[in-house]
Amino acid sequence: MKQSIKPISLCLMLFLFTAGIFAQNKAQQIEQLLAKYNEYGQFNGSALVAENGKVILKKGFGLANMEWNIPNQPDTKFRLGSISKQFTALLIVKLAEEGKLKLDVPITTYLPDYPKENGDKITIHNLLTHTSGIPNYTSAPNFLRDKAKNPYTPADFVKTFDKLPLEFKPGEKFNYSNSGYFLLGYIIEKITGKTYEQYLQETILTPLKMVNSGYDHSDVILKNRAAGYEKEGKNFSNASYIDMSIPYAAGSLYSTVEDLYIWDQALYTNKLLSEKSMESLFKPYIKSWGEESYGYGWSVKEINIGDKSRIKVIEHGGGINGFNTIISRIPSDKILVVLLNNTGGTVLGEMNNAIRNILYSQPFNQPKKSLALDLLDVFNTKGTAAGLDTYKKLKNDPTYAIKEGDMNRVGYQLLQTGKKKEAIEVFKINVEAFPKSGNVYDSLGEAYLADGDKKLAIANYSKSVELDPTNEGGKKVLEELSKSKTK
Repeated sequence: MKQSIKPISLCLMLFLFTAGIFAQNKAQQIEQLLAKYNEYGQFNGSALVAENGKVILKKGFGLANMEWNIPNQPDTKFRLGSISKQFTALLIVKLAEEGKLKLDVPITTYLPDYPKENGDKITIHNLLTHTSGIPNYTSAPNFLRDKAKNPYTPADFVKTFDKLPLEFKPGEKFNYSNSGYFLLGYIIEKITGKTYEQYLQETILTPLKMVNSGYDHSDVILKNRAAGYEKEGKNFSNASYIDMSIPYAAGSLYSTVEDLYIWDQALYTNKLLSEKSMESLFKPYIKSWGEESYGYGWSVKEINIGDKSRIKVIEHGGGINGFNTIISRIPSDKILVVLLNNTGGTVLGEMNNAIRNILYSQPFNQPKKSLALDLLDVFNTKGTAAGLDTYKKLKNDPTYAIKEGDMNRVGYQLLQTGKKKEAIEVFKINVEAFPKSGNVYDSLGEAYLADGDKKLAIANYSKSVELDPTNEGGKKVLEELSKSKTK
């Protein structure tokens, strides 16, 4: 009997040893990948990766504070932006589970002061799934300049958008709206008699011992908080101020990669919700972006990878002044990727895809320098002709890549500093590189409009709406341009 046990024990030990080496190799590959993104100025933050529910990598890259040269660590606190929405969604579903609200009744049931003309048509489910038709307050012209720096109570801020015409009939389609999640926070306060922050703390953060997470306040001294920066080409500046009463239940939370791992693990249990209620968060209720659908505070999609088909991916990104974030989960393999970045918008989706491929032992794209970052400096200092010359020289260089988001950001940075012709050229490069993206045509249309060329503005906005029928902003601009033509 004893002899027969030894080979089995040996096999088991060998299997565990081999599995450990594979995990180690994957962790090393991921660390090298992120280090290269950091070297290329495309990732400055903290990362955590878990496989089979176990953390295989957690590490900081770059600086949490550039003035004091303080490095990012796994316990560095970052503003989450729209990752906050999944916490708000769970709080709402918790209230529904307890019978304190219903998801399928009009929001005026809980907000009697909300204008009935619109409020009677919109349900809480519509708010959760971005199908309410309420215009997105962060998309309003001059939002950052006119509203973002001022403190508001939830009741007062709701009044800034509650009388706006709906963009479509509620339930008819998807259009991402921070306004809907702001309202969810306000509904939580009305029902519980507590602030959103208090209810979040006692319902999620305290029970899960997420001691490094919370509602961010600029005036509070918060240990290990990362400063937020924006990138301008290869240079950095301090991010512009935003009063945290503005993102509210749509985007005001902060956390660490370690705390988001605790959150991820709790979502596999019934600590916070019953199994049925938990499942309701991750259902694909409506098509959102491309192949993705939207659940309650989460984006949901199925992908093929290697010989595995139809893997369910549940994830969400976030962006707020100075910060860019992503949390991505694959429940079938208990995989978690969390990337928290404190230098504004960057290519976290691209990084997440590469990490996922490493985890499934698939080929992955190596990081490349972003052509946009070099172009901004040249367009800014030397003008259009020099910028286009640089583009021609670098576009076939294999160490560079044209990254849609980066090009878009650079175009807008030029536009905001009055360099309209230069912005147009950058957006044209983006259109050439990504001819099937509605967003690139929308940006080019905006630049032409700023430059006074209504004909080309209309042509590009029209192409944008054709490629992306959910582009309500583009439709609105086309409507206004057609009105001005008939006058």
